Amino acid sequence: MKIIRQLMLLATLAVSVTAGAAEDAVRVITLDDAIIMARTKSVDAAVALNELRTSYWTYRTYRADLLPEINFNATLPSYRKSYSAYQLEDGSYTFVRNNNLQMSGELSIDQNIWLTGGTLSLNTSLDFLKQLDGTKYSRFMSVPVALTLSQPIFGVNTIKWNRRIEPVRYAEAKAKFMSATEEVAMTAIRYYFSLLLAKENVSIADQNLANAEKLYEVAKAKREMGQISKNDLLQLELNLLNARSSLTDSESDYKSAMFQLRSFLDIESDVELQPTVPAEIPHAIVTYNDVLEKAHVNNSFAKNIRRRQLEADYEVARAKGNQRQITLYAQIGYTGTADKMGAAYDRLKDNQIVEMGFKVPILDWGKRRGQVKVSESNRDVVRSRLRKEQMEFDQDIFILVERFNNQQQQLEIALRADTIAQRRYDTNVETFLIGKISTLDLNDSQMSKDESRQAYINQLYLYWNYYYQLRSVALWDFTTNRGIDADIDAIVRQ
Repeated sequence: MKIIRQLMLLATLAVSVTAGAAEDAVRVITLDDAIIMARTKSVDAAVALNELRTSYWTYRTYRADLLPEINFNATLPSYRKSYSAYQLEDGSYTFVRNNNLQMSGELSIDQNIWLTGGTLSLNTSLDFLKQLDGTKYSRFMSVPVALTLSQPIFGVNTIKWNRRIEPVRYAEAKAKFMSATEEVAMTAIRYYFSLLLAKENVSIADQNLANAEKLYEVAKAKREMGQISKNDLLQLELNLLNARSSLTDSESDYKSAMFQLRSFLDIESDVELQPTVPAEIPHAIVTYNDVLEKAHVNNSFAKNIRRRQLEADYEVARAKGNQRQITLYAQIGYTGTADKMGAAYDRLKDNQIVEMGFKVPILDWGKRRGQVKVSESNRDVVRSRLRKEQMEFDQDIFILVERFNNQQQQLEIALRADTIAQRRYDTNVETFLIGKISTLDLNDSQMSKDESRQAYINQLYLYWNYYYQLRSVALWDFTTNRGIDADIDAIVRQ
């Protein structure tokens, strides 16, 4: 008896564990849960984050170009054993042997000048030369301090243009990331309602099958009593077969939709998701002018327009700068030489260099002027395209606002139609059982009930989809009346 009790206890525990595992495999998920998980775990969210990080470090690189840069250049060592040509006093040439060891080092602090586009450097250097053949000797040359300026005169100031373009580009990337997170939410909404509709279809098909089986059994009894015709009985049998087929198809669609949502949210494949119809919807009253104003301020499209305008202007400025090239190079400082390193810093002499080089085309057959005209024409084309895109952007916002405002009424109508169709079907089932209506009327009410339920789920999806499209366009939460923002620096460092 003791052994039997122990076996029964083990069996009970095993059943409990199995039941618990089965319960753990079923997960009830709400629309809010799906949206939150999509923003943190989906592949689409990871792609948007990586694009943001790329833009962030590109912007950081641009910012670093505006700061002083410390560089150290060295040659340790440079050994040469070779022959080189040497001209004698009589004009003839001979070859002399070189066998020396050289080492050099230079430390510089370089600063780009954004106002002029030049570069200012503070340098210090030390060179060493050791002759290994003939009269062996060692020499040091020092430049304790030198100030160097390299300045293009008429060329395009790339640094100045980058100061205009790069902040706009980064602002565009941030706004694009915020819109991308809303688009991830829209994808989650689409997959969620696809699963919810598939679940509703399974429920509808299951209910229709149960009703078809019940009505067929009743119909067989009525046929035996002669209360219905053979045709009506065959019709109900056909309805039963169709109901079984519909349930099989609905279950297959349900599994496909569940796999799609699970993959998108990175959920284990053995978890069965149970979506629920959202109990509440975001109520918001929006106007075209309000959404348009917020979109022009927040959306990445506005930054994109500004950036492309600046880039077109920059290409024109660069083409004009290439018409002539003049560069100023100037260096002032001190230098010293000696046989010993310490002495190379004594008795310093002035070291001054001023150079100005220029390249001005005398005859280029209009090539550079043509390049300027091409860049100006391209700028005009860009401006025309931007005006067209701006009009289309504003038009899309108008259509979206109209659809969203209309969708609120459509959703109320669909909900009311779903309720009425369900009541009508329930009434027709009872009426058919007492023989007051035909199978055609019953089938019509069943089809109306199914279509009304599916239409309500679709209208509910459209409402949520339009709402998140508004959020993505305006980067604004219309239920709380606050902007959609995030700590970008914290996000990119995650």
